[in-house]
Amino acid sequence: MQQKIRFQIEGMTCQACASRIEKVLNKKDFVESAGVNFASEEAQITFDDSKTSVADIAKIIEKTGYGAKEKTEDTLPQPEAEHHIGWRLWLLLVINIPFLIGMTGMMIGRHDWMIPPLWQFALASVVQLWLAIQFYKSAWASIKGGLANMDVLVTIGTVSIYLYSVYMLFFSPHAAHGMAHVYFEVGVMVIGFVSLGKFLEHRTKKSSLNSLGLLLKLTPTQVNVQRNGEWKQVPIDQVQIGDLIRANHGERIAADGIIESGSGWADESHLTGESNPEEKKAGGKVLAGALMTEGSVVYRAAQLGSQTLLGDMMNALSEAQGSKAPIARVADKAAAVFVPTVVGIALLTFIATWLIKGDWTVALMHAVAVLVIACPCALGLATPAAIMVGMGKAVKHGIWFKDAAAMEEAAHVDAVVLDKTGTLTEGRPQVAAVYCVPDSGFDEDALYRIAAAVEQNAAHPLARAIVSAAQARGLEIPAAQNAQTVVGAGITAEVEGVGLVKAGKAEFAELTLPKFSDGVWDIASIVAVSVDNKPIGAFALADALKADTAEAIGRLKKHNIDVYIMSGDNQGTVEYVAKQLGIAHAFGNMSPRDKAAEVQKLKAAGKTVAMVGDGINDAPALAAANVSFAMKGGADVAEHTASATLMQHSVNQLADALLVSQATLKNIKQNLFFAFFYNILGIPLAALGFLNPVIAGAAMAASSVSVLGNALRLKRVKIN
Repeated sequence: MQQKIRFQIEGMTCQACASRIEKVLNKKDFVESAGVNFASEEAQITFDDSKTSVADIAKIIEKTGYGAKEKTEDTLPQPEAEHHIGWRLWLLLVINIPFLIGMTGMMIGRHDWMIPPLWQFALASVVQLWLAIQFYKSAWASIKGGLANMDVLVTIGTVSIYLYSVYMLFFSPHAAHGMAHVYFEVGVMVIGFVSLGKFLEHRTKKSSLNSLGLLLKLTPTQVNVQRNGEWKQVPIDQVQIGDLIRANHGERIAADGIIESGSGWADESHLTGESNPEEKKAGGKVLAGALMTEGSVVYRAAQLGSQTLLGDMMNALSEAQGSKAPIARVADKAAAVFVPTVVGIALLTFIATWLIKGDWTVALMHAVAVLVIACPCALGLATPAAIMVGMGKAVKHGIWFKDAAAMEEAAHVDAVVLDKTGTLTEGRPQVAAVYCVPDSGFDEDALYRIAAAVEQNAAHPLARAIVSAAQARGLEIPAAQNAQTVVGAGITAEVEGVGLVKAGKAEFAELTLPKFSDGVWDIASIVAVSVDNKPIGAFALADALKADTAEAIGRLKKHNIDVYIMSGDNQGTVEYVAKQLGIAHAFGNMSPRDKAAEVQKLKAAGKTVAMVGDGINDAPALAAANVSFAMKGGADVAEHTASATLMQHSVNQLADALLVSQATLKNIKQNLFFAFFYNILGIPLAALGFLNPVIAGAAMAASSVSVLGNALRLKRVKIN
């Protein structure tokens, strides 16, 4: 049986490390697919659990030289510890100070600022033989794994320059006369710059890119719980399901639950993206992480931790951020051959420079500069860094993408297919008119009673409207048995004392409606009713447009995205709604199969299609679309099929999703351009001697941090 597992990976230093783990795992016959995200430091693996176990896979990863810790949905992501500069990095930076002063002096002609050669040797030896050991271990493990990483380049370069300087200081013919040219500062400063760059990169990845840290802060650490009739403040991990919890003004809700007493207003924008507070009163729901902006409530905990909507969102975000977008394959392919290629270029640089210049010292400096300026990290971070920030931004707007591939595909959408009921409209239709077939023997109240008896077994908004209307009339609704749904047509049931009742489309109930003078019948949704295959009447149900629907359609058109309405409702109703919104493409009377077929036609015409829906009948079209969006709280099958979930039932949120995706893809392309341009420009400059190894090392350290900085710009991009 196929099983999916996620691991937090420890010890990766660049994209080549991630590629190496992927390569090892994907060679196993029991692994269907394995992807490793360097930015999120996570592996997602699909495997056959009849052939291996999670523990065995962890051991495989550990044998490649990295740590692997299983991540499950039962536990929330843990807050990251503060990232402080460790004593090793502090010592390394302190050792760099005299060399930095000496380098500055040489640039202005003050060679006497550099410390004596023997002191240089002593400090360089501390760095090269002790502080740089982590580079050697990583490089050796990488080579053993058959895929060289960035640390291989750093190791080859700094060890070469160190050994050269030792030779020149102690063994060269010039050493006895104190005229030896040594370059200990190069190795020390390269190790220093690269280590500092790694620290900044790691801190940025853990603290700034990932939105999980901000979400974790939404859950209070201490809560007021009623125990034995008294209110006590206890840690959040001691709260149990069923506990009564009090949340006052300015405090956050600790669990999903039902309000027992009190009232107020709560800000749930962390889940829905909707900035307006929601009114809360007895019998209503509260959601973990919500902020009480006014009032005070006492609620009973129903869901805790990972089982809350907040916990579900955090796990969904963590998994989505750890996935890989298809565009990342560009960087993966480059990273796979990057280090061997750079080593080859460095070797050619050494030989060519020696032959041309006749000075192997200059040749060595040029070759080392090539080694240390090359940076596969920038390539490896280009895509996942932007995806992590983009996913976090989407969540802030109430959009949950399932994975990075869905977000990338959403950026290409140029056609949107919308269901009508519950998507463009409020989804709460009301009975606007009633028609009873003459001489059928059933009056209006009887029509309501019979229709409600059948429709109470359905979940469609039209069915709920009829049941609510019958209840509002104070009618007693008879029992119904053997209810069966005919997808796209209606529902049937045996109603006690009546017979076989059908409720649904006019043709399903075998009803031919007369021509009405009341125009509502031309635009309303029709639910016809028959008893024992004889039509007895019909309901006209009207549904108002959502307040922000027109604005959302305007935003989509502004960005050259074509809009289509596809609904099971009658053509007249669909066209009426389309005219109100200025939508040119409107299709009514569509079955689930019809919707899916029309989506396929759009794709065949070269369109990248997004489908939005919230019902069971939308599932086939959702599956057929390039990327699909389901409304939270709709049918489970729709949410399961969709590529993303919209927390608000709003087309405006769909527009947000598409625009966030476009901004993210644009950022990825910028990052990839920078990473490739940096290496394409930097390596030749180093090979030709325009960059010394120290400057090259600083540039390499800065390159990956620059990519991360560009990714962080996504947080400030305005979506409109």
